[in-house]
Order: sequence, then structure tokens, then C-alpha cells
Amino acid sequence: MGKSRILIIGATGKLGYHLAIASLHFSHPTFALVRDSAFSDPRKYNKLHSLSNAGATLLNVSLSLSLSQTHTLWGFFIFGSLQDEASLVEAIKQVDVVICAISSNLVLDQKLLIPAIKQAGCIKRFIPSEFGLDPDKVQISDMDYNFYSRKAEIRRLVEAEGIPYTCISCNFFMSFLLPSLVQPDLETPPRDKVTIFGDGNTKGVFVKESDVAAFTISAVDDPRTLNKVLYLRPPGNVYSLSEMIEIWETKIGKKLEKIYVPEEELLRKIKETPYPGNLKMIFIYSTFIKGDQTYFDIESSGGVDGTKLYPQLKYTTISEYLDTLL
Repeated sequence: MGKSRILIIGATGKLGYHLAIASLHFSHPTFALVRDSAFSDPRKYNKLHSLSNAGATLLNVSLSLSLSQTHTLWGFFIFGSLQDEASLVEAIKQVDVVICAISSNLVLDQKLLIPAIKQAGCIKRFIPSEFGLDPDKVQISDMDYNFYSRKAEIRRLVEAEGIPYTCISCNFFMSFLLPSLVQPDLETPPRDKVTIFGDGNTKGVFVKESDVAAFTISAVDDPRTLNKVLYLRPPGNVYSLSEMIEIWETKIGKKLEKIYVPEEELLRKIKETPYPGNLKMIFIYSTFIKGDQTYFDIESSGGVDGTKLYPQLKYTTISEYLDTLL
């Protein structure tokens, strides 16, 4: 069988760009749904230009209704919008797989995408915009400002419509919290003293965005991931705060002063800090105190383990990432 044709929605975003690059790397005919306005944004324009130069197949696709005729230079791209169902249906008809990588604050916009996928009737796999903790597993639904419940709502809609799917639970991106060694008020790792939340022994997971993309693209044609959650817990990327701090101390050749913040104190700080300033602390509480990323077994929960399915994929470990911060 040939490689599936993949449509990336959100290809100029932090993860979406890596998804498009990975799709091209694995030789999938790759498309991106982009708005006309993307070309007036220098940052997005540069990403689109980079994707085109990466070897995207150039197609002259003339789409009806509100879609512009695809420019020959940007044949990789289909012009449309999540807000226009007609343009979505026409775009979706060009492909076999749809991957949505829009930002978390826009996740409910997928309510417009789901009926378009259903109407197109040709999609053999949909990967919704989750890409974080499994929203069905988190234990903080009363304090996350509906961050995870919105993602769970989309998952329920996909299931109800009978759309074939794979959900990606990659936990934390390495660009989030790890650059500061999980210090919410810092931008770089500490060199003198470090705060440990809880007892420091609950494990979290960090995966580099480009590695998340590689695992995701590997799953799109895999029958083992159909209607499953693909969990990413790569060896070398699953550590407690105490373990990560010890790794960092070894690298800098220095012991850090440890300041322990117990659960009750962290909850108090979360309550006293206005939204959205408290979000980092909420995610720290979820992961490193409640253990929401690692408290359950993958197989017994009905999911599949990405690193077991695709042992050939190379990825950046936490230790390797911390080397870049020295």
C-alpha cells in the first residue's frame, strides 16, 4: 500500500511544523491547511517557505467555494479555514489522514472539523489536537479551567461519530518547564538553589516536539494504533524531580540547596495566584504530585506504548536536552 496522504491543520505552530517535516521525512504526500493571512506573518511565512524547501510535492489544486486556487509556488498548501465547513470538506477530500495541531485554547474549534471529516467520508485516520496528558486520566478536572475537559469533549464527539482515530498522549513537551528544571518562576535551570514540589519522587515525562511528530507520523498507517491512545514514555525521558535535579547537579558539578514545597503549600499558591499565572503550578501539581502522567499502566488501560511499537525511532533524552542548557 502507498503512503497515506496527510493534511496538517496548524502547520505553522510549534508542533504542527514538526509534524509536517516528519510527514515529509517519512515520504507521505503532505498538505497543510493555511489561511491567506499566514503569508503576511513573517514567522509563519518563513516556516511555510522552509516546508516547501523541505521537498513537499507541488500540486496545482483548484478548490471551489471559498478556497483560493493554490499558488504554484505553494502547491503544498491548501487555503481554507476551520470556520468554513465547505472549504474544510474540499480540503479533506484530497487526503486520507487529518492531523490537527491547533493550540489548546482553540481546541473546541475542532467541533467544526468533525462534521467536515464525516461529510468527506474518505478519512481513514483522524488525530485530534490533544498532544499532552491524556484528558481522560487527569485527576485535576476541578482546577484546570476546563483545559482537559475541552479535549475530552472532542474525543467523545469523534467516538460518537465513528470516525477512525488515534490520540497522542505525549505528556510534556521539552520546551515546557524543562528549560527551567521545573522552576515556574525561572527561564533557565538554577545554579544555586532549587524548589522541589511534593516529596520529589513522583515521575513526569518530557518529549521533544520533533520526536512527538516522528512517533505520530509512524502511527498514522499502523492498524495497532487504530482507535487507541498512543502513549509516549520513552526510557530516559521519565524522571522524578529529584532524579532530574541529580542529573543536573552531576552536569554542573555542584550540589544545589533544596527547598521543599509540600502539596498543601502549592495548592495555596495556586489558589492565591490569578489565572492564567497559576497554570504552570497547576500542571506541576498534576504531574509531580498527583502523578497524572504515570500513575496508570498503559496496556491495562487499553492504550499502546509508542516506544514499544517503534523501537527504531531515535529520540532526545532528558539528559541530552539538559546538555544543551549548560
